[in-house]
Amino acid sequence: DGYYEYTMFECVYSTSDYSDMVYLQSYSFNKVVDVQFNSSLGKFVGYTEQGVKHAENFNKDQAFIQQQKAAVDTFCRHNAQIWDSAVRDKS
Repeated sequence: DGYYEYTMFECVYSTSDYSDMVYLQSYSFNKVVDVQFNSSLGKFVGYTEQGVKHAENFNKDQAFIQQQKAAVDTFCRHNAQIWDSAVRDKS
């Protein structure tokens, strides 16, 4: 009875120096991922017909792409250091 749309931001890493950190930003509609930015790829990828169109438009905007690429440092690494130290310091 309606539509469900959401955006999810993820920081994925497995090393303590964050050298393998990847920033993912996914746009979903009714529980299906339409389009996703992956900092390792440096671009948006569409997974549905509509998502492919969105990815093409997002990837044309180089200022927006640079902002997304920077999120691995400004959002992920910055917050991971805070979160990890809060967890590691609690033994």
